[in-house]
Amino acid sequence: MNVTLTAKLKLSLTPDEHAAVRAVSLAYRDALNHAAQVAFALGKTSNANTLHKACYYDLRQQYGLPAQLAASAIRSVGATYKTLWTKVKDHAVRRKNNPRIKRYRGLDHPPHFVSRTVTYQEGKDYGFKPGQRVSIQTLNGRIVVPYEGYQKHLDMIAAGAELGTAKLWYDPRHRTYYLLVSLTIARPEPKPQRVVGLDVGMRQVATTCDTAGQVVFVNGGAIQQRCDHYARVRHGLQRKGTRSATRRLRALRRRENSFKRTTNHQIAARILKHHPQSLIGIEDLTHIRDRREQRHSPHSSAKQRRANRRRSSWSFAELQAIVTYKAHLEGSEVVTVDPSYTSQHCPRCGHTDNANRPRGRVVFQCVNCGYCAHSDYVAARNLMLRTLLFRQARSGTGCLSATPEGAPDEPKAREGVAGEGSSKPPASAGGR
Repeated sequence: MNVTLTAKLKLSLTPDEHAAVRAVSLAYRDALNHAAQVAFALGKTSNANTLHKACYYDLRQQYGLPAQLAASAIRSVGATYKTLWTKVKDHAVRRKNNPRIKRYRGLDHPPHFVSRTVTYQEGKDYGFKPGQRVSIQTLNGRIVVPYEGYQKHLDMIAAGAELGTAKLWYDPRHRTYYLLVSLTIARPEPKPQRVVGLDVGMRQVATTCDTAGQVVFVNGGAIQQRCDHYARVRHGLQRKGTRSATRRLRALRRRENSFKRTTNHQIAARILKHHPQSLIGIEDLTHIRDRREQRHSPHSSAKQRRANRRRSSWSFAELQAIVTYKAHLEGSEVVTVDPSYTSQHCPRCGHTDNANRPRGRVVFQCVNCGYCAHSDYVAARNLMLRTLLFRQARSGTGCLSATPEGAPDEPKAREGVAGEGSSKPPASAGGR
């Protein structure tokens, strides 16, 4: 199995090399904006061949780009328009089912590129040299510069990992250029020994339950307090509206994004530490905000507005993506299962009713059999059972799992879903 990740390499540049890299990054950004304007004038085309014929020589002559960088800029603009067209069509379909969704306006104006990011092709625009050095393309030819980075990534490069597209990226906060290189490494096929359900939410950012009865709760109280603090500071700075307040808002946004990304990495590492070599089932969060009922009336109460903000304050999709790629590195596997009614479905008798969890309270209590447990634990257990069904169905189609007959400590999946099982949750999960 091949796993792709990104290595972040810090370039050690002399003043002359820094000037050369700065010149190519600014020229490439201007070329992107020029090509975006041309594509917009040609009917918002995403066809790279049409765009290449229209502006290739202009990018070469006007901005001094080498041939490969000019072609890369055109392909990047074509890919951007293709993504925008996909979003327009997707929003049009969703608006038919939900009239509250606003019309997507991404194609009302040409996309504007601000970041100084250059796309390099391996072997054509960049290449690694002995002595931990890399050769990169500039407007006046190639330069060879030393680099540094995460030791594990450096070892992968030295071991001959498959190289892909790289991006020359400028960090304005530290005024430093980085080379973001795509690495593909070969990993052994995962052989999961257990099945895990991963539920994400507000009170508990992550809750897991596996077939051995091990439960992990990641409380979101301290995280929510930190997010509320950022929201209060942001509100005050937005009310001021001065130039210094705008600068502080940019710094606050970077700090908040860094906090969320770091926390998600820590949560993912904790989950995989407690559940090694597992088949992890996660929720399908596609269009989750459209499926949830939220009140956006101007007359909504402060409590309702705060609830809406909190629902969208954390990046659960980023957490799932981090768990997915870390799982591949650790010998685990991640699959997506249906999240419908996981917190209202009784894992003992199979009864699904909104009355099992009225008004979204913490304690789940089945009105049919009286089963009582923490609502997030119930959701994680239901996801685990659906993941177990997925594994059994996959083994029946010829793609065998590690334990096709089921491990001795696994509950009967079909019994848990159909309501014939009687397995009880661990004592640590009940009554919360």
